[in-house]
Amino acid sequence: MKANSYRGLPSLAGVATFEQGAKEGLSVEECVSRLKRFHWAFRRLHQIFVHRLVSEPIYELKMGFSLHAHYCAEHATALRSRVSEMREPPLGLDVVPNRALDIFFDEILSAPSTELLLLGVYEVAVPALSAALKKHLEVTNPIVDHPSVRVCRFALLEVEEMAQYGARCVSGMISGELRGELSATLAHFQRLLAQAGGLDGAEAYSGEEEVERLLSSGGYEFDPVPKRDERFKDPYNMGVHAEAFLYNSDIPSAPKALMLYYKRLREIDVPEVIAAILAETKEKPWGYTVDLTRQLWDEARHAMMGEIGFVRAEIDWPNFVPINFTWSLALNTQLTAKERHAVLYFIEQGLMPKTGKRFEWEVGIDSGDTFAALAQDYDWADEVLHARIGRDWYVKEIGDAKQATAFGDRCWARVLIDWEKYRREGLTQHENWWPAVYREWCRIQGKDVDAKVEAYATDYSAIRADLRDLTASA
Repeated sequence: MKANSYRGLPSLAGVATFEQGAKEGLSVEECVSRLKRFHWAFRRLHQIFVHRLVSEPIYELKMGFSLHAHYCAEHATALRSRVSEMREPPLGLDVVPNRALDIFFDEILSAPSTELLLLGVYEVAVPALSAALKKHLEVTNPIVDHPSVRVCRFALLEVEEMAQYGARCVSGMISGELRGELSATLAHFQRLLAQAGGLDGAEAYSGEEEVERLLSSGGYEFDPVPKRDERFKDPYNMGVHAEAFLYNSDIPSAPKALMLYYKRLREIDVPEVIAAILAETKEKPWGYTVDLTRQLWDEARHAMMGEIGFVRAEIDWPNFVPINFTWSLALNTQLTAKERHAVLYFIEQGLMPKTGKRFEWEVGIDSGDTFAALAQDYDWADEVLHARIGRDWYVKEIGDAKQATAFGDRCWARVLIDWEKYRREGLTQHENWWPAVYREWCRIQGKDVDAKVEAYATDYSAIRADLRDLTASA
């Protein structure tokens, strides 16, 4: 019988034709089984991005991993919510859905090189997830399972974005010769997927091979030591105190935009600290992981704001500005995950008063650099969110805000960033790089060099970033 639509208006809310709406589709049990697999894939990919971010030296990959970890956390959350609606108490979302599938992700996590990691994630895992989501949209009934359709459709948008990003990374990083050398391991990844019945578990597997581990046979150990690529030529350099410069009322606002960009780009180290917190924190609710991963991505965005600022100002930052990693190195190697979170919270609270993020925003406006003002506007908004995340998760664990702040201060005071040792061991000479980048900025801007600004020479040898004197131990 033909559908009787009033004046030709779209039937079925425009979601589907009657033919599509009448197809058999998946049962609730079949649907839930696949959604749980998708959820597990997003969770395991999230783990891979977070765990490999810190020790990955290439800056662009740190940024990409930060974004993709955020995507995965968000889509895993949406899938958890959908499964909870489908007669599934207890949900069983923390239970491994398939041994071969879990080993598949373990093997990628344990990839011994960046190149193999990229191939495993972006040529095998992400395309498999994309294909499984597309298949779900094809086979499920678009009306009776419409809530799942929406979750999968929205996830697919960002999974395909991840795949496109990954394809460009693979193209730039992996030669034909190297691909040939890694072909056997890639075939191993594909074999594990086949043994799992495909990512969604819908494919029958007729092979007789045993599920085996090659890369993860010895287990995986998280590496908390941050790495940087060759563009970061002097990563121990603490020769220019950015905060003292910004708060120096004798220095005009215009060149302070450069120091704001340095501070933002230097925030590469915050995703490294948050990733280490996530990697080493166990038995927290899923909401904790989602919130901290959002903060991780925000901090990566802040670093990219600094990068954009330097590019916009036509400053070749790798040649003029040594971005150090001493903060993330010290926190990740000297403190526990809880203590790192304490320091993070303490710093965030110091950014909330008028002398914090609001001040940096005002400096951005006064500098006359419209992008500096815009970046600081959003940076301030993000930090308000991050302070709330700290209150929701860290403060409640400690007891109250006063105790939480005091504990964070004590933890930071214990961190040894050994200025003299770095210099004594030849890791850096703490060169004052400010005069050179300032002169370059003046040349590009067509401005006269202000001798007082050029002469700025305060370093971090005796003053913390929050402008407190260092103790004898810190």
